[in-house]
Amino acid sequence: MKVRIKFRKQGTMKFIGHLDVMRYFQKAIRRADIDIAYTEGFSPHMILSFAAPLGVGLTSNGEYADITVRTPITSAEAVKRLNAVMVEGMEIVSFRQVPDEKASNAMSLVAEADYTIRFRKGQEPPLGWEKKLTEFYAKDSIPVLKKTKKSEKEMDLKPLIYDLKTNNGSIFMTLSTGSTDNIKPELVVEAFCREIGYEMPKFALLINREEVYAKGHIPLEDLGEDIV
Repeated sequence: MKVRIKFRKQGTMKFIGHLDVMRYFQKAIRRADIDIAYTEGFSPHMILSFAAPLGVGLTSNGEYADITVRTPITSAEAVKRLNAVMVEGMEIVSFRQVPDEKASNAMSLVAEADYTIRFRKGQEPPLGWEKKLTEFYAKDSIPVLKKTKKSEKEMDLKPLIYDLKTNNGSIFMTLSTGSTDNIKPELVVEAFCREIGYEMPKFALLINREEVYAKGHIPLEDLGEDIV
């Protein structure tokens, strides 16, 4: 049975990297006595994968992990057991069976994600930046230089920003996410700050990922069903 787990990552857990989160989940699943399936072969390991791993320093209300279980368990019981062994800052939100016709790996399904961004106190751009951000998003194109570990290339951010708005000092945006056009919210804010001539301090942003979606703006959670 393929199962999709949705969880929150908050507080000091934002400083824990993806590989450590993966190791932690392996231990938590064992402690919660979830009968997870293992690969075959000389060195078997848990069948466990994550969708769009979160960067260090970001919090989230919508992270996902896929597992395969050998013994059925209700969603309510699984959530209860897992939360009983979670550390502060990690919370299981749902545990849902993914039907066979929708059982693609969560990583391959990811198409977009929602983010809420705030500037740390005293590190905001000058007064009136919200109006300027709206004007920035209204431009026909937003050229940037995107750097990777191996290279850098010029690209247009505008088609990859699906929504961008402000509310009481916060920025909400929906961005293209996934294996091909993966846009980080930091890149968008940095491009805006360059546009208005503001030198943003390091670590000025507080970023929370709200949700991750498959194509059609469908939350990955909605592709599964509660086990009763």
